[in-house]
Formats: sequence, C-alpha cells, structure tokens
Amino acid sequence: MEKTLPPIPVKRYFTIGEVGELCGVKPHVLRYWEQEFTQLRPMKRRGNRRYYQHHEVLMIRRIRDLLYDQGFTISGARNKLQEMVQSERDRRKAGEVPLEGMEAVEIDQEEFEAALKEGTDMPQGADRTIDPSQLLHLRRELYEIRELLTPGH
Repeated sequence: MEKTLPPIPVKRYFTIGEVGELCGVKPHVLRYWEQEFTQLRPMKRRGNRRYYQHHEVLMIRRIRDLLYDQGFTISGARNKLQEMVQSERDRRKAGEVPLEGMEAVEIDQEEFEAALKEGTDMPQGADRTIDPSQLLHLRRELYEIRELLTPGH
C-alpha cells in the first residue's frame, strides 16, 4: 500500500481536510486516531474546528506508516510511537545531535515566524544571507528528513 505522499507546505496550521490529503487518510480516521493516540492533540477553535501543526502532520504520517505499511495494530502502533518518543527524549537528554556533522542552532519558532511576518531583524542565530521564508521552508524540510532517517521509522 506504499503511496507517495505530497510534500507538506510551509504554513503554520492545517485544517483536518488538508491533513487528510497530506497524509492519505479520511477526516473521520483522523478524529478516531485522536482518541487512540494521546500524543495527537490538534488545536481546537470556534465550532470545534481542528487545526494541526507541522509536527502533528509528521506524527500522523508516522502513525499511518505504522498501521498501514508496517501492519501494526492500534495498540502496537501506540506502544511503538511511545517508544519512539521516549527514545528521542533520551537522545536529546544525552545531548546527541540528530544528524551527525550538523550543528543545531536553536531558534524560537514563534519569534522566528513573528520576525518573518513583521519583516524585522531575524532572531539571533538565524542566517541573514538567506531569504527568511526560504530558511523557514528549509528548516521544515530538514525536520521532515530527520523524521524519515530516525531509526525504526
């Protein structure tokens, strides 16, 4: 059932319909997965409308992969996802850099996006030689690549 999923656009929030298209699942399945996977908590606004962030879209893709491509049960996928999250926490606590040879520059996401919208100076640590919107897109692509390269994914 290997299906190539479209790239995730550079934007802050995604509706349930957009996430369904980006992840190859129907909205009712996403609502069900919210009940089964406690890590999946989209923001809810007026009228209980769901808004997903980039990291949640990546998590849904990981859940989809575990269930549809790797054949896990819901319970098995839930356990595997918890293992993966704990493993990532342990690696970060140990100070491991996710990709060997890369230096991580920590930039506050909200501060970064506010600077993009306002056209003000970039936060300290941001590369000022690149168009800010390109930098944000590149950053998100690198996070996606890191997720794909994570052992056990």
